[in-house]
Amino acid sequence: MVKAIMHGCNGHMGRVITDIIKNTEGIELVAGIDKYTKVPNEYPVFENIGACDVEADVIIDFSNAAAADELLGYCVEKQVPVVLCTTGLSEEQLAKVEESAKKVAVLKSANMSLGINLLLKILQDAAKVLSPAGYDIELVEKHHNQKLDAPSGTALALADSINEAADNQYHYVYDRSQVRQKRDGKEIGISAVRGGTIVGDHEVLFAGQDEVIEFKHTAYSKAVFGKGAVEAAKFLAGKPAGRYDMSDVIQF
Repeated sequence: MVKAIMHGCNGHMGRVITDIIKNTEGIELVAGIDKYTKVPNEYPVFENIGACDVEADVIIDFSNAAAADELLGYCVEKQVPVVLCTTGLSEEQLAKVEESAKKVAVLKSANMSLGINLLLKILQDAAKVLSPAGYDIELVEKHHNQKLDAPSGTALALADSINEAADNQYHYVYDRSQVRQKRDGKEIGISAVRGGTIVGDHEVLFAGQDEVIEFKHTAYSKAVFGKGAVEAAKFLAGKPAGRYDMSDVIQF
């Protein structure tokens, strides 16, 4: 049985993951970390990671960037692997992630969804066949109207996956309104839609002569990211020091 600590246990994703783990075999939550310690939990909750005296095999982190440095220091000191899901880390913090990974297992991905990470692999296979055949590539991503960044990090990860498989021959185009010219065959068009409560929708089109191949992933709730984080935690427990991502979890 994998023993896990939920870092940010009383946030939205922390509660989602708590519920997922209740119904997942092979893993249990033994402690939580959150500044809101008075929320009822079925496990002990500590205000910060330094105060935690419960032993665990892995930590799942869905908190905030301000807590990342202390968390990484704890994981290195205690030799506890960490699934790092917090976004918005600074360049200095990202460098610390890489440095920490030399001493303890750290898993970090642009998107924790199992489906998206499977799609990343599938797109590379598609690009190796369709790119040499001259297919145009377009990517459309849709998110809720509160999302601040565009395009999404996941959209860029999908484009990067395709580009990597095609020997990085493509450049990205986000806006064609200012240029009046035919489409360049070496571009990947990336469009962003913002509206309503869309959790996340990513569609990749390979458009060729007389045919279009479409790959699409739709997230209907943030639970898909929680499920991926739990699977990642089960995978990471017991792993040696190193930098891991979701592609390691879904190897086939």
